[in-house]
Amino acid sequence: MDYNKILSDKIKNIKPSGIRKFFDIAAQTEGVISLGVGEPDFPTPWSVRKVAIDTIERKRTVYTANPGLIELRKTICDRLDKKMGLKYDTDEVIVTVGGSEAIDLAIRAIIDPGDEVLVVEPSFVCYAPITELSDGVVVPLETSADTDFKLTAETLRSKITDKTKMLILPYPNNPTGGIMTKEELMPIAEVLRDTNIVVLSDEIYSELTYGGETHTSIAQLDGMKERTIIVNGFSKAYAMTGWRLGYVTGPKPIIEQMLKLHQYAIMSSPTISQYAGIEAIKHCDEEITKMVKEYDARRRLIVKEFNRMGLTCFEPKGAFYVFPCIKSTGLSSEEFCARLVEEYKVAIVPGNAFGSSGEGYVRVSYAYSINHILEALKRIEAFLKSLENGK
Repeated sequence: MDYNKILSDKIKNIKPSGIRKFFDIAAQTEGVISLGVGEPDFPTPWSVRKVAIDTIERKRTVYTANPGLIELRKTICDRLDKKMGLKYDTDEVIVTVGGSEAIDLAIRAIIDPGDEVLVVEPSFVCYAPITELSDGVVVPLETSADTDFKLTAETLRSKITDKTKMLILPYPNNPTGGIMTKEELMPIAEVLRDTNIVVLSDEIYSELTYGGETHTSIAQLDGMKERTIIVNGFSKAYAMTGWRLGYVTGPKPIIEQMLKLHQYAIMSSPTISQYAGIEAIKHCDEEITKMVKEYDARRRLIVKEFNRMGLTCFEPKGAFYVFPCIKSTGLSSEEFCARLVEEYKVAIVPGNAFGSSGEGYVRVSYAYSINHILEALKRIEAFLKSLENGK
């Protein structure tokens, strides 16, 4: 059988994730220390695990309603109201299989062939391929270290055409750790208010901010809630990556169409995870505070050390990544990462995996213990010295 003729040309043309490539190298190389994984190193809070165990024991293992447990959706609505003053009804919420499914639903529900999607770069790897699979056209909005990787109104305005359908706004940002404050979002909202452009606001790292900064959703600004789809979840804030639990909120006419996709593709999100999610939102704020405090200490350490080594690193205010510049080494991002893992057994992710504007940078996660980070930094410094010596 000729599988090349059977497989979709569309999917064959999609490039594999640049993140996974280096994970695979690390997994196959003995003695590698990784700073590549975007996953909390903390356990899921015990009370959440206990609820999951109790859910199984009580045989609550059947399908839920397609959009998710009504109690969980009500809890999500209460959380958004309490944290950001955003009021949603339960029929404006879908509980999804992680934030990634929510992103997929949103793009597919909005984009027709030829529609343009503005994607802030560098950013998470899934936005562009999902857009392409929907026959949309990806229009990168390049950001730089000069503006702490924030989107500016000037950049946004320059890329809007009569084909623009969606803006993907991923803050706090993966891979840069950049955030956008209320004051910085206001000019963005001003550009969008009188358009038919929908904002997909990926806020999965909204609970992880530092230096006195708190997260602002663009949906909080005047005239923006009606044109904004918010994606969030439990993976990062509650250390629940493997539970595959996220959610999406937005205007009811959009959510109704997204629900049809969810019904046919997924049915409903994992029931056990949904009950656990209720516990997480209601009773685990203290656990978030502890994690943020620990991440903050690691963040300050790793930024200080990279700058000391000569790899310029701006101070990220969100997520759990730093994005140091490696241009001074004369290596490309992929060359730097490939040699680092081969010669000094440290795995990190090349910046160009997150868009062409990430070239010359690398993503380093600090979702690891201090001792783990210190050992990795020691090896990275040795690698830099070997480059200086021409080895």
